[in-house]
Amino acid sequence: MAYQGFAQEYLGMPAVTRAYTTACVLTTAAVQLEFITPFQLYFNPDLIFRKFQIWRLITNFLFFGPLGFSFFFNMIFLYRYCRMLEEGSFRGRTADFVFMFLFGGFLMTISFGLFGLFASLFFLGQAFTIMLVYVWSRRNPYIRMNFFGLLNFQAPFLPWVLMGFSLLLGNSIIIDLLGIAVGHIYYFLEDVFPNQPGGKKLLLTPGFLKMVFDTPEEDPNYNPLPEDHPENQPRDRDQNHQQHPQ
Repeated sequence: MAYQGFAQEYLGMPAVTRAYTTACVLTTAAVQLEFITPFQLYFNPDLIFRKFQIWRLITNFLFFGPLGFSFFFNMIFLYRYCRMLEEGSFRGRTADFVFMFLFGGFLMTISFGLFGLFASLFFLGQAFTIMLVYVWSRRNPYIRMNFFGLLNFQAPFLPWVLMGFSLLLGNSIIIDLLGIAVGHIYYFLEDVFPNQPGGKKLLLTPGFLKMVFDTPEEDPNYNPLPEDHPENQPRDRDQNHQQHPQ
């Protein structure tokens, strides 16, 4: 019964959230079982562009460290806020959601390449989670939050609370600041600037993403052939014949 409940919950997750969280869990499990090592996953421009280890552009977003409190904490927040975004403001807009992933990942990778080695940063999964939290929090500004029953605040303060929590745990806050910065850039370009006087929408989802991820809308001017009308289907004709026998 528990397995069926878990399977039902898992299959009920929206597609992008399910794919990303599954990839993160499987990557961490593979490291934990020593099938691979973190040294094969981390971001390294020299190995990417000279040795053509292109997978590092993706895998550095998938590894959240060894199993422990930090891993489960990040997974809970990743699952929760990724799902709420996909089922909320991105509902029916899977292509736009995927584009946000690509845009955020691109900005982080560029920032990582410029400043990551200096800051001793090698993985960006936590920054990506903070970006998702930031976008959700700005789009839900009036929701009241409670952090471990100790602190009450409104949603826009959540990323900063998480950064303070990281600081209390002795972690570097640079990764949190990177996630907040990228999240704010996306939020400003997508939600703020287009609504300003003279502003316009700059983030346009490529057509190929819409073709792949979004179900095409029915043409309102489409007129089906007479034989395609429901009342002319064989089953309907048989039912009508039974109800009105000659």
